[in-house]
Amino acid sequence: MFVATLLTDPKEPGLEPALVDAVRNAWGGGEAVWLALDEAAEFALTEIPSNRWDVWESLQRRGVDLIVQPLDGRRKFVLLADMDSTMIRQECIDELADVAGVGQRVAEITRRAMNGEVGFEGALRERVLLLKGLDSALIDTVLSERIEMMPGADVLVRTMKANGAYTALVSGGFTAFTGFVASRLGFDENRANTLEIEESRLTGRVVEPILGREAKVAALEEVTARLGLPESAVLAVGDGANDLGMLKRAGSGVALHAKPSVAAEVDLRVNFGDLTALLYLQGYSRDDFA
Repeated sequence: MFVATLLTDPKEPGLEPALVDAVRNAWGGGEAVWLALDEAAEFALTEIPSNRWDVWESLQRRGVDLIVQPLDGRRKFVLLADMDSTMIRQECIDELADVAGVGQRVAEITRRAMNGEVGFEGALRERVLLLKGLDSALIDTVLSERIEMMPGADVLVRTMKANGAYTALVSGGFTAFTGFVASRLGFDENRANTLEIEESRLTGRVVEPILGREAKVAALEEVTARLGLPESAVLAVGDGANDLGMLKRAGSGVALHAKPSVAAEVDLRVNFGDLTALLYLQGYSRDDFA
């Protein structure tokens, strides 16, 4: 059995019952179950429809996400999450660069790296080098004045933990930021790169080894092995090319507001919903949210 979930942006919910019924009837699906009024609904299927992506594209033009996945085992017990542009709205290195006066140069490198146009590790070293000499105290300024949690982030983490899940924040960003975000949202652990600092100034170097795409896969392997869980029990979420390894290995890998080149390689795509969409995909209703 499979399940089809339809979602909209919770800030502007407009999922019409007639639209849900039209898709359900066309595919011979089961009765519609509303997870949140005007926002999220699902129905069961006996097979994945052959025109799945044609319907997906049509619904995208109406501001609706459509996800089809196996019904069995969709509720997960590990959350493995990227940070930048996933659990928070910003790219931390871009914010630091803006403070340092090299924002445009760094943002362009970030864009290319997240699209997979350049290697992640080389791009990270290049960007950090541009921050050489920056007063490390400005990290706290960026944290307090520029960093915002992604809508639904706290609800996602709380609800999964309340239902027995282990949560890990795994970022190609920096520990100075993941420590703050993990504490704020209640993650069980966090992993990231470390900016080298000497005499209260950034040296322009990252402490080796760099945590990139393969390190995120390693985190998935290590966490599941430690907990005695299969990789199928993992829900991973990210938006950039360096997330693809863990998204493809996880039982459910969700591309959240992802770069087009990334979303094209992932079947579970959320372009309009916020992070609570990851709860709907697991069958939680809004009434179940912690």
